[in-house]
Amino acid sequence: MLVLLSAFFIDAFAQTSATDTGTFLLHKFQQKIGKETYQVVHAKDAIIYNADFKFVDRGSPVPLKAELRVNPALDPLSLYIKGNVARSVSVNDTIRINGKDAYVKVDDSVYHKKVAALAFPVAGYAPTIGQQVLIQYWKKHGKPVNIPILPAGSVHINLDGQDEVNLKGSTLTLDRYTIAGLIWGNEFVWTDKQGQVIAIITNDAEFDKFESVREAYEELLPQLIGKTATYSMRLFTKSAGLGSQAEKLIAITGGTVYDVVNEKSIPDAVLIIENGIIKKVSKKGEVSIPAGAKVIDATGKMIFPGLWDMHAHFEQAEWGPAYLAAGVTTVRDCGNEYDFINAIKQAIDDGKGVGPLIIKAGIIDGKGQFALGIIQADTKEEAIKAVDRYKNNGFGQIKIYSSVKPAIVKAICDEAHKQGLTVTGHIPIGMTIQAGVDSGMDMVNHVQYVYSVMKRNKDRSINFDDSTSKAVITFLKNHHTVIDPTIGVFEMSFRSVSDDITTIEPAFSTLPLPLQASLKNTGEDATGAKKFKPLYESMVAIVKQLHDGGVTVVAGTDQGFPGFSVPRELELYVQSGLTPADAIQTATIIPARVLNLDKTSGSVEEGKSADLIIVDGDPLKNIRDIRNVTTVIKAGHIYDPHQLHLLVEFSK
Repeated sequence: MLVLLSAFFIDAFAQTSATDTGTFLLHKFQQKIGKETYQVVHAKDAIIYNADFKFVDRGSPVPLKAELRVNPALDPLSLYIKGNVARSVSVNDTIRINGKDAYVKVDDSVYHKKVAALAFPVAGYAPTIGQQVLIQYWKKHGKPVNIPILPAGSVHINLDGQDEVNLKGSTLTLDRYTIAGLIWGNEFVWTDKQGQVIAIITNDAEFDKFESVREAYEELLPQLIGKTATYSMRLFTKSAGLGSQAEKLIAITGGTVYDVVNEKSIPDAVLIIENGIIKKVSKKGEVSIPAGAKVIDATGKMIFPGLWDMHAHFEQAEWGPAYLAAGVTTVRDCGNEYDFINAIKQAIDDGKGVGPLIIKAGIIDGKGQFALGIIQADTKEEAIKAVDRYKNNGFGQIKIYSSVKPAIVKAICDEAHKQGLTVTGHIPIGMTIQAGVDSGMDMVNHVQYVYSVMKRNKDRSINFDDSTSKAVITFLKNHHTVIDPTIGVFEMSFRSVSDDITTIEPAFSTLPLPLQASLKNTGEDATGAKKFKPLYESMVAIVKQLHDGGVTVVAGTDQGFPGFSVPRELELYVQSGLTPADAIQTATIIPARVLNLDKTSGSVEEGKSADLIIVDGDPLKNIRDIRNVTTVIKAGHIYDPHQLHLLVEFSK
């Protein structure tokens, strides 16, 4: 028997040979955090791709192993993939294709599925080598418009053009592709003339910027990141007439204007907008409609200033149309890739992109295993250099992240204030919110840092009557500290995944399938959700405590449901005890004041920017009506939310 087995393995080895190996370096926020190594083996009747994909994100390992088998014609035979694609997102898929029948196992769900003549098994953005084979398969089969993918969905691949890049003093020409359907929106993929993937600019399962680049080409990454922002914005301005010129004259008639400053309504109003500026707000009959004006009839509807998201991470161009479609016309980007966010903002500001006004907060972290991004400071000199770099490139704020050493926080704040910048961010490890504010932080992201210094009961709820808890509110008020609670993030983190997610997001079924898959599995099992419920309910209650205690609260989401997360945040503030009017102020005039932009934005007043939304219903009576946006106006452009959503793969 031993002799027979030995002969079998010798024969098998003779029929196979490793023909290719390679390494891709994996990056998040441009920081190298891991690698993917792969091996290609040619067997008698199959080509076998084995990938070992692994990175560490802020201290959390994210490992993944995959095996893809195709026949010599690149027709897929099987895919086995198991591991993690983000810190809290796992994958465990087995797919075997036999003719027109596919055996599919996703976690514990097993079923058979009929497949079309063309179909390819793939589990998202990882591993990189799988995408290389996918593009080769697409080419081999005549570059079809769409390819169904397993276990679900379809992809659209497009040869978008070519780029000349500089590598070690030489010019290299790469083919540039877009792939839609693996993630929400478009990935950008560059290959060499032999079809080998050189780099992929994408987003991971947490919707964070993610890059994979072949090891020998790592220095190309900054060039490609900037190109991605420009090219992706161009895709939108070319579609649906969104790149057309702004209207010089707009008249909105018949609607009820809500004055967020004085908390009063102006019924049957007329708004005159000229070159993107509100020229007149009056009652009907008190002003004439200028000749040639584009007239919008808002009868029966309400007119509000465009909403703000004070905790955005604008990590792909698709956020632009999604934000506008939800009525969000201004965002504070709380940390991003330097080259990407600069290019994205420039495209929007120059009228070459579609999206809200972006106010940039430049992220600075400390060095260490939990670090995020490539701009880090562990010394006073490094802190000053980082702040100055952001200041010189048009950033309006500095964001401190979790690994900054306590001693360096003050150095960052001092330099920022010297340069006329304010400071927001996380409270770094080893500090309290009081220590961060005493060191010079003007604002703090996330309610967790308020929660963590209050008096907690045994079930993790907060005792708001305790002197310790009361002292926290008093401290924040006296120091004029601004808080963006991001309650929606905690709602998703602590929810039971068995609960109906449409109670949180009624438009869930309209989201692109890749978004639905990731968001639906975000949360805890029933036991975990029950355990964290007192903690979460206290976080919601803190919003009311802050508001009543005179602490400035601004609406921020930290991503979540693209665009829709802003109205959800406001709904949660009303749930905490704020009036709808109070909640709406946290996403309009208050953030404008906080960022010293209230002279030009944040309310519907003469002389201010005409960033407006027209809403069907009355959000002052039912805050959920703030979702019913029928028209968005920004910088003289009039947008239809439905068309914007279709542009980024939402359905209605």
